[in-house]
Amino acid sequence: MFSRRSFLSAAAAALAAPAALANAPKTSLRPQARAAVGLRSGAGSAQSNAASSLKALLARSGLSGQIGCAVAEVANGKELEAHAGAEALPPASVAKALTALYALDTLGANYRFTTRVLAAGTVTGGVLKGDLILAGGGDPLLNTDHLAQLAAALKKAGIREVRGAFKVWDGALPRVRTIDAGQPDQVGYSPAVAGIALNFNRVHFEWKRAGNSWTVNMDARTEKYRPEVSMARMKIANRSLPVYTYADRNGADQWTVASQALGKGGARWLPVRRPAAYAADVFRTMARAHGIKLKAAKQISSLPTATLLAQHHSPPLDLMLKAMLKYSNNLMAEMIGMTATSKRGKRPKGLKDSAAEMSRWARTKYGASSIRMVDHSGLGEASRVAPNAMLKVLVAAYKTGSLKPLLKSFPMRDGNGRVIKSHPIKVAAKTGTLNFVSGLGGFLTTSSGTVLAFAIFAADTKARARISRAERERPQGARSWNKKAKRLQQQLIERWGQSYGT
Repeated sequence: MFSRRSFLSAAAAALAAPAALANAPKTSLRPQARAAVGLRSGAGSAQSNAASSLKALLARSGLSGQIGCAVAEVANGKELEAHAGAEALPPASVAKALTALYALDTLGANYRFTTRVLAAGTVTGGVLKGDLILAGGGDPLLNTDHLAQLAAALKKAGIREVRGAFKVWDGALPRVRTIDAGQPDQVGYSPAVAGIALNFNRVHFEWKRAGNSWTVNMDARTEKYRPEVSMARMKIANRSLPVYTYADRNGADQWTVASQALGKGGARWLPVRRPAAYAADVFRTMARAHGIKLKAAKQISSLPTATLLAQHHSPPLDLMLKAMLKYSNNLMAEMIGMTATSKRGKRPKGLKDSAAEMSRWARTKYGASSIRMVDHSGLGEASRVAPNAMLKVLVAAYKTGSLKPLLKSFPMRDGNGRVIKSHPIKVAAKTGTLNFVSGLGGFLTTSSGTVLAFAIFAADTKARARISRAERERPQGARSWNKKAKRLQQQLIERWGQSYGT
């Protein structure tokens, strides 16, 4: 049995490494002291003054680029205030809220992903006279511990020898080399996507100083296991830049790292570009630990008729979505989103194709026409969502009760960063952060109990376009820009919470 508490604890441990966190919020909302705007007190000139004060607030933010925002009361869907509400901007990871709704509507809250070990042949006296197949089922939470459990279950099923081939199938989903090709090779939040994944398709790279050189290690570690892998290899190169290079060569992920960047030692998670080979590599190690020797894996494109030997089920979808939104994990969003599209009877060719189907779904279900996604995570900068379109989705989702319980609660804080436990405004929302892109969408509850839905998007696409691919991990100016965006979001939350709190 997998309880909610144990799952979220495990997900927290698995996702806590910096490379696993894609656009996770760094700070909670902090209130800014200001007088109540009092938008309800009058009409006509009062509304004009309110619009003027909103424009002034946005201008004072100092943000370059474009800003759009909108807020509505969920009880009746009435839009209360907006600026450039019809302007479609990059949503960043706020898009994951849309993906969560798409998956729930298509798959259902109790849907589980299944990874199987199959026998294509006969078993006599513990000997499989045929092929053993590791078959992925699109589970984005599969990790090394689970493969170890499958290997143990294989032994328990009486298998002690496999005379045929060892095969791996990842065809449950289309193969995608990287979520966003514009990202640097080494960032862990843009790995490959396929029908099988392991450890969020990240491999652990560790180096230690050894005399005048370093020892390096590539493994698929969890807290319990640290199996080394052969499908990802690292070579130290005598240079200062670039820090990393990558090549898919000789059936393996071939990395080099600059010696002058290593220092005394350290570690980081690197993305995996060959997920099937990665999972098969680790499963061979785990099977060998139980006395079952497997040949080098062969990747297959279709499943033959076979007998089930062992299987692993993921937690139910609603728990997975809660973790996906909390930790803003890109791989989870893409695998869950493409699984939903496949279940709708429209096998996607890739992320863009699947995201287009999700956009069509949003138009049909919510009447939200200004949603054009290129992926399910929001990592691709070509995605566009208008604030008022997101508002339609949020208002409808609140009425069904499907989204708000999955969103992260943000405590309000004072100017020194301390949580204000008794603050009257309560916020549950999804953040989104890319370089020179920031978004926030969700719900706020005022002191009177009124619930508002809101969407805030800001983007300087020109500044983003000037960043080279190599600089995208830490581009100059992006951090200060995003801080301004977060500050503005906080001021807008305070404005709406005070203005519509009576």
